[in-house]
Amino acid sequence: MQAAIALDPRRKAALGQYFSSPAVASEMTRMLYAPWSDVRLLDAGAGTGLLTAASVAELCSRPACPRSIDVTAYEIDQVLLPHLHNTLELCAAFCAKRQVAFSWRVLNLDFIEDVVSTLAYPMLFTARSYNCAIMNPPYSKISSRSPYTRLLSAINAATPNTYTAFMELATRSLETDGELVAIVPRSFTNGTYFRDFRRRFLHRVNLRHLHIYDSRSSAFGEDSVLQENIIVAATRSASEPSVVVLSRSAAPGDDSIFREVDAEVVVAPQDDNYFIRLTVDRLAQQVTDTIERLPCRLSDLGVSASTGRVVDFRAESWLLREPTPDTAPLLYPGHFSGGRIAWPRPGSRKPNAIAVVPETRALLMPQGHYVLVKRFSAKEERRRLVAALLDPRDLPIGPVAIENHVNVLHVNGAGLEPELASGLCAYLNSSVVDDYFRQFSGHTQVNATDLRSLPYPTTSQLLAIGSSMHCGHGDQATIDQAVSGVIEFMPDYPSSALARKRIDEALAFLQDLGMPRAQLNDRSAVTLLSLLNIQPQTRWTDASDPLIGITPMMKWFHEHYDKQYAPNSRETVRRQTIHQFRQAGMVIQNPDDPLRATNSGKTVYRVTPEFLRLAQEYGTGGWRELLAEYLSVAGTLAERYASARSANRVPVQLPDGVDITLAPGGQTGLIHSVITEFCPVFLPGARVVYIGDAGDKFLVFDRIALSEIAIEVELHGKMPDVVVIDERRNWLVLIEAVTSHGPVGPKRRTELEELFGSSSADLIFVSAFEDRRTMSRHMADIAWETEVWIAEAPTHLVHFDGDRFLGPDE
Repeated sequence: MQAAIALDPRRKAALGQYFSSPAVASEMTRMLYAPWSDVRLLDAGAGTGLLTAASVAELCSRPACPRSIDVTAYEIDQVLLPHLHNTLELCAAFCAKRQVAFSWRVLNLDFIEDVVSTLAYPMLFTARSYNCAIMNPPYSKISSRSPYTRLLSAINAATPNTYTAFMELATRSLETDGELVAIVPRSFTNGTYFRDFRRRFLHRVNLRHLHIYDSRSSAFGEDSVLQENIIVAATRSASEPSVVVLSRSAAPGDDSIFREVDAEVVVAPQDDNYFIRLTVDRLAQQVTDTIERLPCRLSDLGVSASTGRVVDFRAESWLLREPTPDTAPLLYPGHFSGGRIAWPRPGSRKPNAIAVVPETRALLMPQGHYVLVKRFSAKEERRRLVAALLDPRDLPIGPVAIENHVNVLHVNGAGLEPELASGLCAYLNSSVVDDYFRQFSGHTQVNATDLRSLPYPTTSQLLAIGSSMHCGHGDQATIDQAVSGVIEFMPDYPSSALARKRIDEALAFLQDLGMPRAQLNDRSAVTLLSLLNIQPQTRWTDASDPLIGITPMMKWFHEHYDKQYAPNSRETVRRQTIHQFRQAGMVIQNPDDPLRATNSGKTVYRVTPEFLRLAQEYGTGGWRELLAEYLSVAGTLAERYASARSANRVPVQLPDGVDITLAPGGQTGLIHSVITEFCPVFLPGARVVYIGDAGDKFLVFDRIALSEIAIEVELHGKMPDVVVIDERRNWLVLIEAVTSHGPVGPKRRTELEELFGSSSADLIFVSAFEDRRTMSRHMADIAWETEVWIAEAPTHLVHFDGDRFLGPDE
């Protein structure tokens, strides 16, 4: 709904607007329990009403449909109000069809001001209460001088961002056992910035489900959001929390891995900071357990963390592109190189030096060993913590200046002991610490406060790490080995770390193959590993080519890589990973039986011989040369394997004379009969506007013809097998070809009515069967007011309702 509205980006930024997508809305509404007969729903910051509409659709589709739904929608933006009113009117019509009472009100008020007023002055205002709240609140900082700060402080709810203010006020507006589902930045889960909010929030609610989106751009891709987003489902309750579901996915609508944990795993009872730990898999839990056993913080080591002193636009008149004898080195993130500092950088857009004059002396630090840490990681950069050792031997003799986008570890403004600096740098650059930090940080920034609160080994342990690192030199494997040689890891961590290493290698492999970004994720990585049967301890040279189907793959993911995906993720694995692997010529489908139906439950896959040979060379000296050779013929290979498959396709001619081919097996024979026998007899002159082939959901899809009768089909909707338009009689005929799946039953008829509800043509529902025996097995499932066609008696129809045709045959 939002996509159709042109909004001024500056206005959106001022109001903190980041609109939800339908995929996000769908995932959020599935987290609603809403067991009440009478639902009272709050949507604060409602926008165009997408979340409310999704909630209504979800609640009304359940077997235990509510008796009534009452909606209170807050929206301050006048531009959106007509769209919000229209959405709520559509919700009312939708509920009326399902005999659900629906009432609603739109409040064109500031949500924070309105709710604070009712909470602060209960004698003057009647507070509204709800048993359900769903929201995508605005995101904007609240400064200490903001009117919001004064308002929120009056009810002990001061917080640094509007999104946490909305969360707290919505929670306070809930009845006991009322529930909140909100999509918000992940930043509130850690750090001192939101500590007071977490304390109040977690004393008021029990967390029930936390879902993380790995990609910072996936949930709000059009709005350049640089934070990971999280869906929070919580229940207002005075009882002790018990179990929390943790899940994560690469993007909305993508497959999720999930884990049920005790509530104390998420928020440790002894943690005064109330950090929310998002340990979605076993490796994440082992990382947390390992790091949190370390005894020290920076202050215990006598080390401080600060941001660089030079804010370049304030010191612009003293900055120089190239150094001169009267300057000091000025270090930016761009000077980081392989864990060291590479200075100067000739031709850099940033200055390399700062003049040493009385006005800049306070910006300089004395010569010495320091550890520098980038404050910002690049969007989608795999590492969050990036540290570099500043060794004075890499710079001219004299002071140094650090730019403000860099954190610096020091001792009272001076350098560190060399081996301690080397040990700290290696520790911060280790894989285990980066994994730990990612569990707590959902944004691009690494604050000095984050570095201060991070657990550290003892001074003697850091000195030992530094001594083994030879002043900071070493690749990732060397760093990880040095750190693991000193820190006592949890017993299962090495095998879990090896699993992570294999996944990262698989991701690098796919990236080298030129896979699109949508396939550069853990799902695709473990799919590749399963196709090659590479377990964590298996070397790439020992890769093999088993025949394996989607369900066995997913069991393999869980058994060997602790990736437990929901069962309904099978289709995502097939469509979003295997399909692309096949297109790239990496994988063959059903090499043991090319005639097997595409949608058969027995479908299996195997890597091609050429791809297996390439995989077995991964990491060896001949890998790059073989990769180049493989890529040069990959298109040819993909075409060869595709042509072998297409040779088995079934040709059919549509009523308008267009020739197409159908994937072999399964429903193909019946769909062929529907087109060549049913349509000419019962729908002469009609147009086939859609065919869902087993190998291509939109094999035939005449979007223009459907739009002419006011239908806009959502691509993720569950389409029938064949759709035919009879323009002469103004009919839209929806046909299900029944082989392995069911006919048009009551539930399926309702789904089709919703999918094609906007049609200006009359809907006709047909279940097609090969023979009477097949129809008899499904007789109890066929809905009234639908038609049945049997291919073995192609000139007859069975109409499922007696009153329409009661009387003698003519």
